[in-house]
Amino acid sequence: MYYDNFAARLSKLRQEKGVSARDMSLSLGQSESYINKIENNYAMPSMNGFFYICEYLGVTPAEFFNEEQKNPVVFNELINNLKSLNENQLKLLSDFIKSL
Repeated sequence: MYYDNFAARLSKLRQEKGVSARDMSLSLGQSESYINKIENNYAMPSMNGFFYICEYLGVTPAEFFNEEQKNPVVFNELINNLKSLNENQLKLLSDFIKSL
């Protein structure tokens, strides 16, 4: 049960990032099939491996398991982009979002 949730969440976050399981595996310094094995419930990462996966995906471990936050990768990107806006731009954006 927990394995299935972990595997599904990993797959979802990886796909949202737009990267293949093979490319992610190699970027993490693992074999080509590393992520594929995890997503298909044939393996689980070590704790260090999990932290590397989170870092690669751009999410915290808490965000990884928080399924209420549907797209944490895009959410974090949005937050980082907001940091560069000035006060007037933030107000305009806030007003726009409220109008949605």
